[in-house]
Amino acid sequence: MLRITKSTDPIEVKNLTLCLYAVPGVGKTTLAFTAEKPLLLDFDRGSYRAGNRGDTVVVERWEDVEAITAKDLEPYKTLVVDTAGRALDALTAAIIARNPKMGNGGALTLQGFGELKARFTAWTKLVRSFGLDVVLIAHSDEQRKGDEVIERLDMQGGSKNEVYKSADAMGRLYLAGGKRTLNFSPTDTAFGKNPAQLDPLLVPRFADAPRFLADVVDKIKAALNAHSAQQTEVAGALADWQALFEEASTEEELNGMIAQTDRAEESVRDNVKRLLRARAKHLGYAYDIPSASFQKTDRVQKRASA
Repeated sequence: MLRITKSTDPIEVKNLTLCLYAVPGVGKTTLAFTAEKPLLLDFDRGSYRAGNRGDTVVVERWEDVEAITAKDLEPYKTLVVDTAGRALDALTAAIIARNPKMGNGGALTLQGFGELKARFTAWTKLVRSFGLDVVLIAHSDEQRKGDEVIERLDMQGGSKNEVYKSADAMGRLYLAGGKRTLNFSPTDTAFGKNPAQLDPLLVPRFADAPRFLADVVDKIKAALNAHSAQQTEVAGALADWQALFEEASTEEELNGMIAQTDRAEESVRDNVKRLLRARAKHLGYAYDIPSASFQKTDRVQKRASA
């Protein structure tokens, strides 16, 4: 049976996918270990450099993590993929090993790339279905365009686009005035996704704020859920107005509702008026601006053309 979420039902964001990217050496892995109960999948084999290293799996090949289960992840709240680029490299090797026709000289064919996108997306969704947040760490690739330095995710082909689409939030970690800064807002020269509209955040030492990223994730979830609740409230209000307008069937009834729409909440007022005009149009009436009332459509059209 098709499970439909109505427009008046809230959609609670319990888990999300977060992407963090930066040049090497800025502290991406250290930052990731300040997430809520993290388990790090170390594809890059550099987790030993993190001063606050937590539980880690050093991944030799994609098959090591492909069969991951809810029981494996039971003690954790966040799964960190370090780095997403190396994880995709491991998945590429697994795809070609299983079906050599999907590769050509070590690179994926078009069909193989489609398999890569499908399997990686399905895997991240599987992890989220276990009740975990996913943090994708990525290196950044700097390219010059005139005097500007353009920062992009350093990973193969169009994979960066898949990561960008799957991420609910994306932040860039960089040094500004010698201080580590996390910025989720996109710029002309850098990727970003900032659903919580967070200002650039100074990243403290992990010893001073061991839950820094966990708190950031909580803020993003709260913002997304508040937005969902607001959407639900608006949808419910519009549904109530629509039901009221459906009761109108005459010119007098339509005109009697004009004053009511003026008293609608500001957040829905414009849409409420559109709903009333749509109901009037369905009944063969149009809004006449000079008289500020609904009249028969042909009468309004004759006056306009006169």
